[in-house]
Amino acid sequence: MRLDPVLTTLNQTVLLSGPGPFVLLGVPGLEALHAWLSVPVCLLYMAALAGNVLLLGLVAADKTLQSPMYQLLGLLAFADLVLATTTVPKALAVLWGLSGEISFGACLAQVFVTHVAFIAESSVLLAMALDRYVAICQPLHYAALLTQRVVGIVAVAAVARGACVMAPPVALLQRLPYCGRRALPHTYCEHMGVARLACGDTRPNLWYGLVTTLLSPVLDLGLIGASYALILHAVCRLPSHGARCKALGTCVAHASVIILFYTPALFSFLAHRFGRHTIPGHIHILLANLYVVVPPALNPVVYGMRTQQITQRLRHLLRLCWFGTVRNVGPEWALPQE
Repeated sequence: MRLDPVLTTLNQTVLLSGPGPFVLLGVPGLEALHAWLSVPVCLLYMAALAGNVLLLGLVAADKTLQSPMYQLLGLLAFADLVLATTTVPKALAVLWGLSGEISFGACLAQVFVTHVAFIAESSVLLAMALDRYVAICQPLHYAALLTQRVVGIVAVAAVARGACVMAPPVALLQRLPYCGRRALPHTYCEHMGVARLACGDTRPNLWYGLVTTLLSPVLDLGLIGASYALILHAVCRLPSHGARCKALGTCVAHASVIILFYTPALFSFLAHRFGRHTIPGHIHILLANLYVVVPPALNPVVYGMRTQQITQRLRHLLRLCWFGTVRNVGPEWALPQE
């Protein structure tokens, strides 16, 4: 009987301090292919870093790219960098067999930041769709409706929305009891993946996650689809065939990236809740890795390089860099000053 108070105190101390470090197992069933799987993940991550840093630098440094449309592109690039950098380096460490351990606090931090970045990027994509709707369908009101102040509000609202949505489930994860289960079959920490390791009641996490999925990415996707439907309706009424083809090509490119962003993410969210016993684990984890690396790699190309002014500024920058390099080679290769 005297041991009961001591055991109770020890149990409370363990719950307050959290469990020991988790072990990320990578892609279950495909352990022999981890090194090969790391190749496209690493290449896409390098492309995402290069493209988004370049796009963000251009928007921040070039005074001709200070309109709301380009500032929204800068916000998208920043969200892409956070989303990919929060998850991919640890995923690569797991796939390369370097380190699969992650502390409980770091795991919760990864869950929080990753999902906040995803929700913020979803919010920015919605704002960009509305920006294009106003520019094409309400051009006379564009300058009054879309200002730099509005872009600042969008940035703050996107981050605040993500933080408000993700604070409760992370708090719930912290309060759950963990009974020694440390193996997490994934390449990074996901909300429901961590919740499955608990030995307590995880129904609040499950239902809260489902509600927030319906009220954040699903709602955003519906509004984005509606805005592009209105844009396509307006584009089809353009008198010029060339203008229609160009606008349709841009809309199709945007829609492709949006589908690549939302489809694997929603599949991952819903598979944890309804498809645990029907969907193979490696399919779920591969798709979960897809949405944190493919859209960040493609967004700078689709949204940035297809924008004429950004393409022109990039060509100008590359030309300056090339001319400077050639001038440093020697006088016989020097080009005339511009």
